[in-house]
Amino acid sequence: MPIQYYIYLCLALFSIGVIGVLTRRNVIIVFMCIELMFNSVNLLLVAFSKMHLAAVPAIIKNSTVGSDGQLFVFFIMVVAAAEVSVGLAIIVMLFRNTHSVDINFLNRLKN
Repeated sequence: MPIQYYIYLCLALFSIGVIGVLTRRNVIIVFMCIELMFNSVNLLLVAFSKMHLAAVPAIIKNSTVGSDGQLFVFFIMVVAAAEVSVGLAIIVMLFRNTHSVDINFLNRLKN
């Protein structure tokens, strides 16, 4: 499959995530949109890694060229999992204190 299809898909997913972050007021939906943006970047990184791996000549059998992007994606997913656990803990504490998951109530945490 051509790389343009992956680029268009990732652009659409990232745009949906940005629009969701900018327009929604529910913290959980905003959090999911941020994760959608992370996953679109991961998909694009894997697609570019696959494209780079296909460019390596078939003569080099034991080459690790092209696996760097997939390794970065693994580390990004580990960091995203840690971010999800911390973010959900913050959302639960916000709900316990304000009985709402509306972003406008985050201003109460400044005091």
